[in-house]
Amino acid sequence: MHDWPQLLTITGVLFLSVISPGPNFALVTSTAMGVSRRAALLTATGLAAATFTWVVLAVAGLGILLAQAPWVYVAVKAVGAAYLIWIGVKMLVGARKPLPPAGQQVGVRSAVVKAYVVSMTNPKSFAFYGSILTVMVPVGASSLFYMAVALIAVLVSAAWYGALALLFSHGSARRVFAKAKVGVEATMGALLIGMGGKLLLNR
Repeated sequence: MHDWPQLLTITGVLFLSVISPGPNFALVTSTAMGVSRRAALLTATGLAAATFTWVVLAVAGLGILLAQAPWVYVAVKAVGAAYLIWIGVKMLVGARKPLPPAGQQVGVRSAVVKAYVVSMTNPKSFAFYGSILTVMVPVGASSLFYMAVALIAVLVSAAWYGALALLFSHGSARRVFAKAKVGVEATMGALLIGMGGKLLLNR
């Protein structure tokens, strides 16, 4: 494939986008420390699935949709803000609850769906895949190129969030978290509420 320079560039941009702090990062790390490694890995799976969906939408013409119907972005922004606030409030309310056992089982569907919804209602993802990624794809790119972009995006997302899940669910990390659970969860909850509030207030 002669388009490998563009693929390398897109890979770098995707990586920088994924590692930037935001709701996805907060969700994976808090789940890893506060629930279990299994739940965190399922959360990473949900985020990777959302990444694949975003790439498919970008290929299908998300940028054109945003240009023709800006209200779609406003609607997604409002829903995403409300969801972040709801998760933040839940974290604040549960901050003083005891840490669950490390082996606690979490439903596959609930963990994956929660992460998927967080990512799909994240305006940052909406703007990135609807503008930057769309612009970076060469005009007249082949279906093979699009498949490669989708695969790279999923692998980058799964690798990063999977690594976070493994790192923050480690025994030492959970022990540190157990000692500072109230402060950490209250802070993360407040940050998520702040992110949601900022989205609602920003025009």
